[in-house]
Amino acid sequence: MGRIRPDLLVVRAAVAGMRGVVNAVSLYVEHGSHTFHSVHVKAAGNLAAQARRAGVEHFIHVSGIGADPASGSPYICSRGEGELAVKGAFPKATIIRPTVMFGPDDSFLSTMLTLLERLPVFALFGSGRTRLQPVFVEDVAEAIVRALGRDAAVYELGGPEIYEYRQLIQTIAREAGLRPVVFPMPFAGWHILAQIAELLPTPPLTRNQVELMMIDTVASGSMPGFETLGISPERLEQVLQAILSRRVERPEPR
Repeated sequence: MGRIRPDLLVVRAAVAGMRGVVNAVSLYVEHGSHTFHSVHVKAAGNLAAQARRAGVEHFIHVSGIGADPASGSPYICSRGEGELAVKGAFPKATIIRPTVMFGPDDSFLSTMLTLLERLPVFALFGSGRTRLQPVFVEDVAEAIVRALGRDAAVYELGGPEIYEYRQLIQTIAREAGLRPVVFPMPFAGWHILAQIAELLPTPPLTRNQVELMMIDTVASGSMPGFETLGISPERLEQVLQAILSRRVERPEPR
């Protein structure tokens, strides 16, 4: 028998004695050995394999709406391949596919709000017609907890409302009392900006995020979701008002 790799020994020790394990690790920008394949596929599969070996009863893998091993996008493809790797190593694993998540201090809703506050004009991804179904991160967390005690399934988790991207920007601006000028910007331009942004230590935008904005991220309705788990997801406007109240109490640095 060959020597077990040190990283697998660490994983094995971490899952020993656990009844449930959740993998929620993801990556938007590749750095060195941290590639989409190494994180979304290899690491996820290794964790699932070690969990099964340790006798873990429930394994949950957090993926995402749109994950597709046949996609031409390296990011989207790796998320789909990750699901397959997990199911191959732990056949009774549960897959959680949330739509785009939002919450206080996130990189989605809070970032858009900050940009709307600071920019006189706001560029839309493409024509702004991409459909989104944003979901509150705490609702997703609650769904994961409840799914841990259930049989294996694939859950698609989307918020209570579907927006076109332009409509979403207008909703955020209205709730914040802003009236920005918005204009469409071709995805080719966004790809160029994202490629430049990826040179920064903490890029505000990546090409993979742009690729995600090119497809609708909406729950299909054919998979179990929040209703199955007895959860009524929060509306984006409710969470946004809480975020705005916090900003009044703690002004954003200029």
